[in-house]
Amino acid sequence: MLKGLYVMSPNVFENVYSQESQKKISEYCEILAPVMSKGELLENTEILKDVDVIFSSWGAPLFDETLLDAAPNLKVVFYGAGTLKHVLTDAFWQRDIQVTTANVANAIPVAEYTLAGILFSLKNVWRFIEKVKRERTYELAVFEPVVGNYKATVGIISMSQVGRMVVEHLKRFDVNMIGYDPFVSDEEFDKLRVRQVSLDELFKEADVVSLHAPLLPDTEGMIQKEHFQSMKENATFINTARGAIVDEQAMIDVLQERLDLTALLDVTSPEPPEADSLLYDLPNVVLTPHIAGSAGNEQARLGSFMVEELERFVKGEELKYSVSQEQFKRMA
Repeated sequence: MLKGLYVMSPNVFENVYSQESQKKISEYCEILAPVMSKGELLENTEILKDVDVIFSSWGAPLFDETLLDAAPNLKVVFYGAGTLKHVLTDAFWQRDIQVTTANVANAIPVAEYTLAGILFSLKNVWRFIEKVKRERTYELAVFEPVVGNYKATVGIISMSQVGRMVVEHLKRFDVNMIGYDPFVSDEEFDKLRVRQVSLDELFKEADVVSLHAPLLPDTEGMIQKEHFQSMKENATFINTARGAIVDEQAMIDVLQERLDLTALLDVTSPEPPEADSLLYDLPNVVLTPHIAGSAGNEQARLGSFMVEELERFVKGEELKYSVSQEQFKRMA
């Protein structure tokens, strides 16, 4: 039987690794200690000497040379959360250790949130909410300017995991989809039934622009002032990716000038915005506190994905959600 540890934030442990997931894991693994925080592990690294597998999530330890030297038998890290960007080091890739992530599981609620945001945006819901509360009355919406969902154009920036899921959701609706991703071929865009356009064209043509790109050196500040200035009347910008991909001050400047535009922001830079940020005050900005990802009972899906990966590992099968060093470099 494999020997394992849970190393993560204890306050979310039961949310991610439910009783059902823990029971299944115990069928394959002898868990050597109660769930440990990364601080507790660093104070008791001797427990790592016999460990074959580590189950983790938010609050994971940094897998640096010191930790890895203390875990000579470590074979797999099961990471029940999204990005591994702040978890792995160069030393990790020099070892014969596999790592798998619940990034796909975490993408599911982000895509669902985005779909809801797109459909609400095309009905101008955010503006109506603000207007009705401010004026304490309303006329029938049929007389108000609304884009509507029928034959509207939705622009998807990046055919990432989330971006592709959003595309699949939107196929059930009578909308036109355009997309921008310099790393995706024309043939692949055709298969997705998404019309490939440039980034500039996407902002000019879309009724809703939804951002799903990773934060990388070449995407930081990618969305500029001219992109927002070129947006159609009553268009909406949705960001569930990373705030730093957007030139935030430039976005604010345009939103102040063009109150017909709306920004639905689940991420900002910094996060949360500074207390004096205009993002709190602008009537055409909707802020949500980074809730698009797994929350509430959605977190248990992360652990269940890792249980499935454990079962594959035990059977000698290829891990479905393993991450290579090259994939890791392009993680947000």
